[in-house]
Amino acid sequence: MQVYVELAIIENFCMDFTLLYCAKLVAKNRGHIFRLCIAAAFGACFAVVFPLFKLPAWAAIPVKIISGLIICAFGGKLQSFKAYIKMTAAFFGFTALLGGALIGAFSLAGISYAAGGGYILSSVPIGIPLFCALLLIIFARRLAAKLKKVGKTTVSCKIWSGEKSVSLSGFFDSGNKVYHSGQPVSVIPLTAAMKIVDESRIKDSVKIHTVAGSKKLKIFTADKIEIDLGERTETVRNVIIGISPSAAGGAVLHPDLSEE
Repeated sequence: MQVYVELAIIENFCMDFTLLYCAKLVAKNRGHIFRLCIAAAFGACFAVVFPLFKLPAWAAIPVKIISGLIICAFGGKLQSFKAYIKMTAAFFGFTALLGGALIGAFSLAGISYAAGGGYILSSVPIGIPLFCALLLIIFARRLAAKLKKVGKTTVSCKIWSGEKSVSLSGFFDSGNKVYHSGQPVSVIPLTAAMKIVDESRIKDSVKIHTVAGSKKLKIFTADKIEIDLGERTETVRNVIIGISPSAAGGAVLHPDLSEE
């Protein structure tokens, strides 16, 4: 069976990215898309080079598992070991599920494939159409989220910092593209922030851009935010909050929080 290197790299990148993105959703990991791309690129290069070593099965399978552990370490935003375990378990679970499904589909359809020590080579680039389908799903999810924001812009939220909390009305701002260390930043007024956080927890600042120009806001990490969406309440943990110098007003929630 003839395999072209460039096609193999593209296919494996698409396959790994699809599996990582699915694992990210199930594990509710906040890893940025850029991290998934780096991890998928590493996985693609490894998958192409790996068969060249012609390792026996007893050695190939552990090496393949180790590569998966490394891919998950690159791909997820790992704030704890538990988060890494969840991301990794989901990734290996989807990998095993997809691998079994492909072998079954190849056998039923009469598609040729070669199984080696911990890898499968097929004559059909399955990963590429899967990746295209994933892009369509991502686009549909984001479109649905935007339409949902248009339908209901005002929400009630409760922000917790330690044992203290403050309740605010707010809205999801689709124009808010502010991030800090890869995490979305929401904004609340100064008076609300002072009720739940002291100066010791305010350790950094972030630059935002408005129609009036650019300015820096102090930020802190809230333990969690509870967002009342009417039919259900969503809880998002470890949310970065910017402190507006304005004394009044509601919460300006980052649109990414509606997708968690």
